[in-house]
Amino acid sequence: MDRPCETALSRRDVLIAGAASVAAVAAPMSADAASPPSPPAAAPSAEAISTLKVSFTVNGQARTLDVDTRTTLLDALREHLHLTGTKKGCDHGQCGACTAIVDGRRINTCLSLLAMHEGAQVTTIEGLGTPDRLHPMQAAFVKHDGYQCGYCTPGQICSAVAVLEELRAGIPSHVSADLTARPLLSELELRERMSGNICRCGAYSNIVEAITEVAGRPA
Repeated sequence: MDRPCETALSRRDVLIAGAASVAAVAAPMSADAASPPSPPAAAPSAEAISTLKVSFTVNGQARTLDVDTRTTLLDALREHLHLTGTKKGCDHGQCGACTAIVDGRRINTCLSLLAMHEGAQVTTIEGLGTPDRLHPMQAAFVKHDGYQCGYCTPGQICSAVAVLEELRAGIPSHVSADLTARPLLSELELRERMSGNICRCGAYSNIVEAITEVAGRPA
């Protein structure tokens, strides 16, 4: 009786056939991977960028800038007017290094668009005093060593000047005991009002002493 036909496949034949199958499946993928990447999207042309002309006063001097509508007041001061005393710290409104006085109020300039300040009166650290004629707050910071590295100092001084104006105007803070009464000039009030200005060197006690002296009380 004849034996049934047997297919004789060695282990080596099976491995070769499997490798060939894998190569056949992977070939189209390799071809796709080797294809050149798509070109990056073209940057918007200069004509496509929206600009705005803004006129305002900085440190007593009239200024007019034609800038991208996305430009912050901080970048306008530093990059366009080269008033680099106002510092860019966190760029998120958390450290206070960029503080300037706008229309009598202190603000974080990194969070405010220049387009919002048409006709505004802006005072930076350069407008408070000069090296040969310091503002009283600048002189008090020097006297009481209210700075270490100095990076946060311009924002600290601008904020401190505005804080005393807030107290004179009777504006309460979160720690004011009576919202209808004039707030007291106390260390608690000053620390609360200056809490948005971070000094990474830790000169807070000296800063409070400087502000207290300018306010007319013994430090």
